[in-house]
Amino acid sequence: MSKQFASVADTEVKKVSFVKLAEGAYAYTAEGDPNTGIIIGDDAVMVVDTQATPTMARDVIRRIREVTDLPIKHVVLTHYHAVRVLGASAYEPETIYASRNTYNLIQERGQQDFESELGRFPRLFADVSSVPGLTWPTVVFENKLTVFLGSLEVQILHLGKGHSKGDTVVWLPKQKVLFSGDQVEYGATPYTGDAYHEEWPSTLNQLLALGPEKLVPGRGEALTSADECRVAIEGTRDFLSDMYGNVKQCRAKGMDLAATYADTYRLLQPKYGQWVIFDHCLPFNITRCYDEAGEYPDPRIWTAERDQEMWHSLQSVVKQ
Repeated sequence: MSKQFASVADTEVKKVSFVKLAEGAYAYTAEGDPNTGIIIGDDAVMVVDTQATPTMARDVIRRIREVTDLPIKHVVLTHYHAVRVLGASAYEPETIYASRNTYNLIQERGQQDFESELGRFPRLFADVSSVPGLTWPTVVFENKLTVFLGSLEVQILHLGKGHSKGDTVVWLPKQKVLFSGDQVEYGATPYTGDAYHEEWPSTLNQLLALGPEKLVPGRGEALTSADECRVAIEGTRDFLSDMYGNVKQCRAKGMDLAATYADTYRLLQPKYGQWVIFDHCLPFNITRCYDEAGEYPDPRIWTAERDQEMWHSLQSVVKQ
């Protein structure tokens, strides 16, 4: 019997945690499901990544209302993936921020990504009918944008390519709190199907240079010490190095994608196999690595049809 596609078999509802990291900085996490960051300033609230549907976002709003009645005026999209952005309408924000590259990716492949992600992980799209359509940024920036929530300084930074070519992080310089989006994961497998593996490690080095003391990763529990932040960033970097380095070696030997997948899976599984969504991510990740090591410096668009074709072509290669 073949393994079920991606994460369609994952139907277990996760326990949500809402944790205060610093004055005005909170993390909404759920045992390895996508995280949301909340920043509460003097006059308004900012939400970093929205959850996948307005219905799911309303639980974030409920948690926010437990600690403040300030208006939720700002939403930041750390990147274009549907699971991060399609809940935005629930907040009724005045401003939606994203990098120029993220805006371009929404234009180029936002609808295909929505259909692809919904097929891969339906549990993460509770009440998908509540999604009114694609989420469009209203403020687009190039590399850095500073927003003040009253006296609270918030920096929105595009430091380089990584998880996608448009990923941004949100940084509170006074509190040293970092909201990384999927540039950093903790106890969860980085999804790299739309990534730039050659550049991602240098982007992570820039995050280390910020010196975060609290961190909300894309997935995994919120981190509350400088040492934990360093471990999470370095762990993400090590995973990328181990995976992409092996794929490049396999391709240089003339191995095809199937053989490369089998070899790389066997290498990574003992060290990283316990991380959340490992088996989900690896087929997409290694396919992208193989592309990038060859003739596709930019990621090809994933569609629901391409997802299925790739997935089933690789499932018989390794015993999982």
